Amino acid sequence: MMDKEKIRELLNSEIVKTEGQVVRYTDLAQPISPDNAIGRVSRMDAINNKSIVDAALLKAKERLKGLKSSLDKLDGSDFGVCVKCKNNIPIERILLAPQSSFCVNCAR
Repeated sequence: MMDKEKIRELLNSEIVKTEGQVVRYTDLAQPISPDNAIGRVSRMDAINNKSIVDAALLKAKERLKGLKSSLDKLDGSDFGVCVKCKNNIPIERILLAPQSSFCVNCAR
């Protein structure tokens, strides 16, 4: 397993990147004004695109919450340890799915 300072740097880097995504998605997720002078099909496309952005925003917020939680737990003795099998969780998995407390095998 990597040393905790390297993990801290990776987590902080991912937090900054994910915060940027949240800001971008928040800007894109603004309501579509009903008085917007766009055609009906274009309006439907805009509404569909908004729902996709809303889903991406929710996912980014969940990821950010998980990354911050992982950072808070970093100095604990159980950081990076699967709660089910007690094996180490690879850092790649922690960065990919920071909200998970399970290794890949136990998460299935």
